[in-house]
Amino acid sequence: MTVTAAVFMSGNSQAVRLPKAFQLKSKRVTIERRGDEIVLREKFPTVRDILENLPPLSPQASQLWTQVETQLQDAPPQERNWNDLLQSDGASLP
Repeated sequence: MTVTAAVFMSGNSQAVRLPKAFQLKSKRVTIERRGDEIVLREKFPTVRDILENLPPLSPQASQLWTQVETQLQDAPPQERNWNDLLQSDGASLP
């Protein structure tokens, strides 16, 4: 589908008014120039983006998190019998 869209200035930036048929679901896009084409791709947030934008922990929550991390580091690794797990599916390790 090819349509014509309005190009206008918004402050010092140039903007394009996208028709309803081209509405984006995300709030950000990546822009790439390929010769005489300009390609827009929706950029959805990654888990890293979400985690980086979380508000900082309160002092109390930060202290609690430190305690949990310490307990996890001090805990011995769990022992597992992988043969039992695999045999339940009909497979076994040599």
